[in-house]
Amino acid sequence: MIRVLVAEDQAAVRAALVLILRSAPDIEVAGEAADGEQAVALARELRPDVVLMDVQMPRLDGVSATRQVVAEQLADVLVLTTFDLDEFVFGALRAGASGFLLKSAEAKDLLEAVRTVARGEGLIAPAVTRRLIAEFAAKPVSAPGPDPSLLDTLTRREREVLCCLGEGLSNAEIAVRLEMAEATAKTHVSRLLGKLELRSRVQAAMLAQELGL
Repeated sequence: MIRVLVAEDQAAVRAALVLILRSAPDIEVAGEAADGEQAVALARELRPDVVLMDVQMPRLDGVSATRQVVAEQLADVLVLTTFDLDEFVFGALRAGASGFLLKSAEAKDLLEAVRTVARGEGLIAPAVTRRLIAEFAAKPVSAPGPDPSLLDTLTRREREVLCCLGEGLSNAEIAVRLEMAEATAKTHVSRLLGKLELRSRVQAAMLAQELGL
C-alpha cells in the first residue's frame, strides 16, 4: 500500500485529489495539509511514502517545504503545479522533488505518477522531463558549474547510467539501452545517487546536463 500525504491549500482541489487517490486500491491517503508548514509537520509525524505537494501555498511555500521533507528523508515529493516549467518547478526540483505533475492531469495520470514516484522512478513523463532538463540546462546560472571531478567516484557503468538519466530515460529504458536487467539499472541509479550525494533522479539528470554528458 502506497501512503500519500496531500498538501494543497485550496480545499476543493485538495478534496478532489483525495477522492481520486482513494479510488485506487493500492493507495492510501495518510493525511491532508493546507499549507507548507503543516505538510512538513505531518510528513514528520506520518512518514508517508509520497507527499503530493502544491508549489504555491501560504505560511511556507511548496519549494521550501519540499526542501525540508527531502533533507530529512521523510518521503519522496511529487510536486503539483498549474503551469509547467515555471520557476516554482525549477526551485522544487533543485530542492530534491522526485518529479512534477500538472494539476490539469487526468486522474489515471495522477495515480500512475504517484506509483512511479513510490517505485523510485522520479522521471514521470520522459517527453516532458527531457524538455524540462533542456530548458533548465539552457538557463544562465550565477553560481559556478559542478566540478567534473565528481565523476571520478563513479564506475564506467555508473557514468553510462548517469548519461541515460541526462536523457530522461526510465529504469526500463536504461536497461534496454545498456543491455542489463531493469533491477540492475535501478541498483546503478541508487549507487550513483549515493556517491554524488544527490536526492533524486531529476537532480542526477540535471547534473548530467550541466556536465555536458
